[in-house]
Amino acid sequence: MNFQVTVLKILVSYPGGFAAMEDLKRDMAILATSGRDWADRTKRLAARVPGLDLFSQRLVEREAGGWRVTAKGRAVLEFMEARRPPSEPVPVPPVQDAAEVATTSPAVPPLQLPAERAKRRRERRERRREARERARANAS
Repeated sequence: MNFQVTVLKILVSYPGGFAAMEDLKRDMAILATSGRDWADRTKRLAARVPGLDLFSQRLVEREAGGWRVTAKGRAVLEFMEARRPPSEPVPVPPVQDAAEVATTSPAVPPLQLPAERAKRRRERRERRREARERARANAS
């Protein structure tokens, strides 16, 4: 599943394009567990816009308690979802130069550090293992 595309899709589904973090996380969890179709679809859409970055390209803005999709974010999503004949070449929208982005956009702290992400992944794995063991014990 492509995180960037999924966030755009979720945000445009909310009124005004704003979703509180709790809602965003819940919707992400639902889509992440919905199967291969969603993962394949988001990968195909992301392939149409290589180098997609929600914050540095100002496709999404952080607001108090949540995120809001910008008009530019909606336009990029429409571009990704536009159907083209198979023979037509894939146009690539212009992306700002990295130096220009670094000087014009404020520093954005990372959403989650890699060590925290690994710890949460281990904890989820452990909870799933324990749940399987409880289910086996209850079944016998």
